[in-house]
Amino acid sequence: MFYYVDGIVAHIEPYLAVIDCNGVGYACKTTNTTLGQLKKGERGRLYTYLNVGEDVFDLYGFATQGELGSFKQLLAVSGVGPKAALSILSSVTPEGLAMAVITGDEKSLTAAPGVGKKIAQRIILELKDKLAKEQQAGDFIPSAIPAAASGSKSVEAAQALAVLGYSQSDISAALKGLDAESLPLEELVRQALRRMVK
Repeated sequence: MFYYVDGIVAHIEPYLAVIDCNGVGYACKTTNTTLGQLKKGERGRLYTYLNVGEDVFDLYGFATQGELGSFKQLLAVSGVGPKAALSILSSVTPEGLAMAVITGDEKSLTAAPGVGKKIAQRIILELKDKLAKEQQAGDFIPSAIPAAASGSKSVEAAQALAVLGYSQSDISAALKGLDAESLPLEELVRQALRRMVK
């Protein structure tokens, strides 16, 4: 329904930003990461997700499309609701989430308030399973990564970006030309993400 809201930041409080768009204030539930990029009285743009249920009509907003994509991926995991997803993305960046899934790092996820070990394990398991199914179905084909890079950081970065929901063609274009072997893995993912959201 809403792709993004763009206007003046009218109000900020924990996990909430109000964006005034021509006299209408949109209350967007959000992460600490996004809140850190907003300043009251200045212009801000949030990419949105509308959560509609029986007794629910909540708007969520994120400073980047990468963060929005990560939020949607987390919601697709059974037992993970919007509150837990916001908590996780307030503790880790989208790149950090992808790395936690690829490396099986539960501690990064349980550092988020309200996220226990069982939920962290389920997130890692389900998102890894999704990636494995995409690879088997041919939706994610590492052949787009140079053959010489097979088993390298390029492949790991591609897998991390696939966990975030990006297509094979977007991943290949974003990684092209990056110095994969000299950059730390998380920085490689971060730079590729920056290219994709431009």
